[in-house]
Amino acid sequence: MEKKTIWDLNRVSVEEYKSNIEKHPFMVVLDNIRSLNNVGSVFRTADAFLVEKIMLCGITATPPNNEIHKTALGAEDSVEWQYFESTIDCVNALKASGYTICCLEQVKDSVALQDFVVERGKKYAIVLGNEVNGVEQAVVDACDVCIEIPQCGTKHSLNVSVSGGIAIWHFFKALL
Repeated sequence: MEKKTIWDLNRVSVEEYKSNIEKHPFMVVLDNIRSLNNVGSVFRTADAFLVEKIMLCGITATPPNNEIHKTALGAEDSVEWQYFESTIDCVNALKASGYTICCLEQVKDSVALQDFVVERGKKYAIVLGNEVNGVEQAVVDACDVCIEIPQCGTKHSLNVSVSGGIAIWHFFKALL
């Protein structure tokens, strides 16, 4: 098998991506993410899977930022984003706009990701939490559903950008 070249991939320009490519009715909310590398990685994943917008909340850094750019590799320019000082204010605004708010968190009575059915025609937002403390409890309480990625190893959690990538893929493939 021959590896594809960059030209074989037929990627669009940032301008074409922003104006001509239809995005899915799906937002990602970053709740107080500390690592700029994680923020950049989420931007890059959001670009790949047609996320409508990323909501950057609390201490989460915003572009332009060289550290975000290291992992985003320009996706911070193609993916729409908005900053909220408070994650709960962001969640409330999304709910008022008709989004179903999904918290990616380990909680009692969570729904396993593979069992969560994404319905076409609905708008979704998924909240990803802080690397140490997870999603703020008040935000968990405000969400419509909590989704958990089942894990079988010795560690209690995945990196936030990794778990975000897994969850974003779940929504993307359902909304195709």
